[in-house]
Amino acid sequence: MAGGRAVYSTDRGRLCPTCGWPVDDCRCSGNLAKHDAPVPERPTAKLRLENRASGKHVTVLDGLPENRGFLDALCRDLKKACGTGGAAGAGSIELQGDQRERLRELLPKKGIRVKG
Repeated sequence: MAGGRAVYSTDRGRLCPTCGWPVDDCRCSGNLAKHDAPVPERPTAKLRLENRASGKHVTVLDGLPENRGFLDALCRDLKKACGTGGAAGAGSIELQGDQRERLRELLPKKGIRVKG
């Protein structure tokens, strides 16, 4: 063991130094593209409003495909259209404030069905 972590395992072979997964199945951010889920022609998003402990409202789009490129591009477009901040996560997008009405208009134009 080097530095307290496994570097090689006989059952899995060489391990990635960053994420600890086998090199052939590495989950690092640089290799996420090969693990991205395919984007359907017409994805469905679940729209909801969450209240944070700080009292702020956050609009959440959930149920999207876990495709980093698709989520980042969609998040960037939605933030620009709504004039607000936000972030893309694993299969979801969070936007600051109550943006539900605006998103119900924008998402069908982008070919995304909205539930909620």
